[in-house]
Parts: sequence; C-alpha cells; structure tokens
Amino acid sequence: MKLENTEVHSFFRLLSLCHTVMAEEKKEGDLLYQAQSPDEGALVTAARNFGFVFRSRTPETITIVEMGVQRSYDLLAILDFNNVRKRMSVIVRSPEGKLCLYCKGADTIVYERLHPSSNKLMDVTTDHLNGFAGEGLRTLVLAYKDLDEDYFKEWIQRHHEASTGLDNREEMLDELYEEIEKDLLLLGASAIEDKLQDGVPQTIEQLSKADIKVWVLTGDKQETAENIGYSCNMLREEMTEVFVVAANTAEEVGEELRNARRKMKPDGGEEPPFIKSGILGKKTKVVAEETVDGEYGLVINGHSLAYALEKSLQLELLRTACMCKTVICCRVTPLQKAQVVELVKKYKKAVTLAIGDGANDVSMIKAAHIGVGISGQEGMQAVLSSDFSFAQFRYLQRLLLVHGRWSYLRMCKFLRYFFYKNFTFTFVHFWYAFFCGFSAQTVYDEWFITLYNLVYTALPVLGMSLFDQDVNDRWSFQYPQLYVPGQLNLYFSKTAFVKCVMHSCYSSLILFFIPYAAMQDTVRDDGRDISDYQSFALLAQTCLVITVCIQLGLDTVYWTAVNQFFLWGSLSVYFAVTFTMYSNGMYLIFTASFPFIGTARNSLNQPNVWLTILLTSILCVLPVVAYRFILIQLWPTINDKVRFKVRQAKAAPPPAPRRDPIRRTSSRRSGYAFSHAQGYGDLVTSGRYLRRPALNRSVMFSPPGHQQGETASPQTYRTVQEQPRDAQAAP
Repeated sequence: MKLENTEVHSFFRLLSLCHTVMAEEKKEGDLLYQAQSPDEGALVTAARNFGFVFRSRTPETITIVEMGVQRSYDLLAILDFNNVRKRMSVIVRSPEGKLCLYCKGADTIVYERLHPSSNKLMDVTTDHLNGFAGEGLRTLVLAYKDLDEDYFKEWIQRHHEASTGLDNREEMLDELYEEIEKDLLLLGASAIEDKLQDGVPQTIEQLSKADIKVWVLTGDKQETAENIGYSCNMLREEMTEVFVVAANTAEEVGEELRNARRKMKPDGGEEPPFIKSGILGKKTKVVAEETVDGEYGLVINGHSLAYALEKSLQLELLRTACMCKTVICCRVTPLQKAQVVELVKKYKKAVTLAIGDGANDVSMIKAAHIGVGISGQEGMQAVLSSDFSFAQFRYLQRLLLVHGRWSYLRMCKFLRYFFYKNFTFTFVHFWYAFFCGFSAQTVYDEWFITLYNLVYTALPVLGMSLFDQDVNDRWSFQYPQLYVPGQLNLYFSKTAFVKCVMHSCYSSLILFFIPYAAMQDTVRDDGRDISDYQSFALLAQTCLVITVCIQLGLDTVYWTAVNQFFLWGSLSVYFAVTFTMYSNGMYLIFTASFPFIGTARNSLNQPNVWLTILLTSILCVLPVVAYRFILIQLWPTINDKVRFKVRQAKAAPPPAPRRDPIRRTSSRRSGYAFSHAQGYGDLVTSGRYLRRPALNRSVMFSPPGHQQGETASPQTYRTVQEQPRDAQAAP
C-alpha cells in the first residue's frame, strides 16, 4: 500500500465496491455494516483496514474513501449472486469516467472466465490458495475487466429489456451475465477464517458412538468438504478407505457406486435387500441394513449427486451410503439437500434430523422428521423453519443424548404402564362375566369406574412420564451408547406390547380369583356374612389400585418429592373417597347414586380382608420382580450396566470427556460461493428502501424501525485501524 502499487489498490478497491453491504454512520468515524453474510462484512472491513473505506451507497452511487480521498462511483449494474452463478459482479463508472466490471467468486468459476494473459498469475494465486487452505481458510478469487463505452451502452439496453421481460427473464439475464463476464483479469485471492464452533468434533464423535449416522450436506467444494470432514473427526486416517464419487455421466456414477459397494461387501447381492413394512395393508419397501468389515467414508460432489438421485440409481446410492461410516455430499443445492433427506425417509426405517444455520438449509430442515435451526450470523430463516433452535451445534448432543433419550424412555414407560393398568382393569370384567351370566353387570362400583383413570391412577403415571430418568445427564454424556436401545425399539415394540398384555392377563386372574376364593363363605369376627357382591367389588378394586401403584413404583427409577406425593396422595385419596361415598350420609342424601352403604367400614376392618389384599399384591408383583432379576443377572442391557456403575460410583462424578485437538489438512477451501443465499442486488438497485445519505443524521439509509439485511445480524466496527477478530482477508 505504501508503494502505491496499482494492482494492490485495484484489489482493495474491488473489495470496497463489489458487495451489497449497507452502511450506517451514526456519528463520523463510527460505521456500522449490515451484511448479507459474515463473509461480506469481513471483506468490506478488510478493505477499510487497508485504507479503502466503504462509506455509503444509494441506488445509483457508491461512496468510498481511497487512502484518505473520498470518491463517488456510479453504480450502473449489479450482476447478483445465486446458487447457479456462484459469483457476483458490479459495473461502475469511476469519477474519471472509466467503466469497469469487478467480479468475485469461487476459484473454479472465475478461473474459467479469465483472459489467457492471467495464466501466470493464476499459477501463483493457486499456490496461495493451497497455502490458505492449509490454515483452514475459506478462499475467494477476485478479477476485473475494463469495458468499452459503446459495447456497454448496447449491453445495458439489452439488460433492461431482459429485466423487464415477462417470459424467460432469468434465462435471458443469465445469458447476458455470461456474455459480459469473460476475459477477466485476475487480481488475486482473499482468505477468510471459517472457524468451527466449539465442541463440534466432540459432538459428532458422541453422536457416532450413539450409532447415529451423520451425513454432511454442504455447498462447499469437494476439497473444502473433505477438510471439514477431517476437522470434525468424521474422516480419519484410520479408515479402511474413503470413496470419492466425482463422475460426469450417469453410467460412470453408477459404476463408481457399485465398485465402492463391492469393495465394502464382496459377497453382497446386486439387488438391495428389502424388508416389507406397513400397517393395515399399506406395504412399503424398506432397504435392510447391511454390515461391513471396517470403516469407510463416501464423498460425492453435487454434479455426481444429481445423477445418483435419479430413479435408476437412487437405491444404489442409498445402499452404498448406508454401508459407510461417514457420508459427505459437497456442492449440493438446497433442492438436492431435501432430495437426499426424502430418499432416506422413503427407503429406510429411520427418523431423520436436519440441522442447519442458513437460508439454503430451509428445504432440508422442512423435509426431515425433525428440524433444528442454529441461530447466528447467517440469519433467522433456518430458525423460523425448524422445530428446535439453539445457538451452538454442540447443544445437539444434549438435545438427543439427554433430553431426547429421557423423553423417549418416559413415553415408552408411560405407554406400557397405561396399557397395563387399563388392560388389567378390563380383564377383571371379562373373568367376572363367567360368573354373572354375561349380564353386563360390572364387577366394580360405578363411581370407581368413573374415578379410576380420572383420579386414582392419573397423577402417579403423569409424574413418572415427566420426571423419570434412568441415569443423570453426566452419565448420559459419558455413555452415549445408552441411546442405542431406543433406535432398536427395545423399550416399546410389538413384542413389548404382547408382554404387557400377558402381564395384564396374569394380574387380572390374580386380582379376580384370589379375592373371589377368599371371600367365598367368609364371615366377620362377629359371625355376620360378608361374602356379598358389594364386599367383593370393594376388595377387588382395592387390590387393583394398590397393585397398579406398586407396579408404578417398580417402574420408577428416579424418585422425586413430586413422585412420592402423587403416589401416596393417590392412595390416600382413594381410601378417603371410598369411605366418604360408602358412608351413611351420602346414602341418605343421594340414595340411588350411592348404594354401597357401610361396605367400606364393614369389610376393611377385617384382618382377613387385609391379608387377602397383601397376598394378591405379592402374587401380582412377585413374577415381575423375579423376571427382571433373572434378566439383569443373565442378559443385562446397557442401561443395567451403566446403572450398576452409577451405584458403584455413588456420588463420584464421571471422568470429564477428553477434548481431542482439531486437525487441519492442506486441502483448498473455496466454498464462499456455495455458502450464501440469493443476493440483495435487486433490492440495492431498486431504491425502495434507500435514500440519499446525510452525515449528521442518525440513520443514513433506513427509515425508522426498518433494518436492512433482515437475514443477517448487524456487524459493528469501531475504528478504522481495528483488525477483525474472527474474519480476516488477505490478497
């Protein structure tokens, strides 16, 4: 800069002009930039730090300060960024009247449009790009072109006609952009630090231990995607092989996928194994899991992925990808991200979760079963389209391994217990039907039938479904394998449902026949007969309530004061309501509604009745205790093993997880053009939200209450000399 090199000045002039950043100057020297993306803000800030300060813009002009001299450029056209072009250009007229096109974009895109005279500089720039990539930086190539006045007048006329046309507007504009963006002169390259959030490698490692398959769908180029894979510990040197699919035809893509599959499983069939799955006649084909020896990775670029997602190859892609430990799809469009998610949902019996932080992740988030948005500098579109949102990727492991697993465990326990207590309640009616001549007479009091699910057994199961946990969050992080039983549906499945029905059938037999045999020909201490229907009904329903409460206690692992209150409170309420409804007063007031007068005090004061209740409860829960004891001793689950370790450790916390250093590889990073959404060029040139700047006004371009760049968080820069901490650019 001190030597006043023309090319260096042109480099930073491009950074200060070729963008869609909005600037506010609340007071002189205090600039606030609102950028479409963090990269845009970093580049403009870098130019400012080297003396090229972007000050303001209108729909027709851009004002910058070049080495202390204020200059105003006429903004003639913005050739905006999109996912197909992967570059952005502006056409400006300098104060001297010189026309110039400035362009920035991904290296592979810009290199194709360079003039042959830039070949020597391109080789040097490529070496710089590789050096930047070795430091884990995101690269961008800059170029320019001087325009002829007559040619530009003719081109801008055609541009106006195309932009105002009604048919094929986008195609016509793309052709005009391609026409003028050629024979560019290379200026250099910039590099922006793209840090991983804290805990990303550790989170992915934890999810892998939990047998959760992580697929990366990114817009970055192949080398960048591989670099991210190694940085996140998804790709490792210890892997058996990493397959790279980068073919240009459908036949070549299919052949590479088949060769990769045959290497992983030589004895596998050519046709994918299907499992018929469905309910009520709606059969669906599900691709079965295939195990392989060793760990493999798959990297496929967007061009090959477009062929692989065709109907003839999509099953081959899914089958090969599912055999791999890591799958990375690079240079994919938002539509392709959604198509990959839909493919997994259609042919795999799996629950999909998509997590993203930008507007280009919205379609993927909506397509998945569960969508998670990360709030940050990329905007709020992903957050607004998601089911869950948080600020850091590392929070995903708490969402899945702790709260998600607890929620699944509680829901399964709730369903099993709910079926058990209601099937047991109903089966007692079934056995009683054989003794009442199938007359539809109920075995219980009508008030008990009404209050059984509403009052007597509602709160205990609710407390278990809200607070129960097998181990605390620290042990859940220490042993992510606890997540695996949920993936295998071990907690609630058809088998678990059948076991629940059989358990209910056994309990109902005990709850009916033991009280029936105990009450038959039984008399009180004073010689009066108590073997009547009302006394039997009271005894049966009392045994039922106590038994289901004991069963709930056996199912509860984590006891809290709320659980204790709900359980003992429900039993207390049962006896209180029973004695109240069976009292003389209720009978005298509502004679027809409370016919069981005196039954409670006449039956529950007899020792043999309480002995029957004790015997019935023991016989109901004894097989359950014995069965669980045998299972734990002979076939312990991962939950049983961890809980045993918890009991051994007592109050001692588990060891802290080891943080592995992030590894970098020297692969080029040029994913800038794939990491942004549609640009704001139309908004800038339309003038709908812009007005002439006034230095002494508090807001230069935005009306009160309006914030430009709604998809990005504003970036504040205090002094011109200040270096940005998280993002830097270099020529």
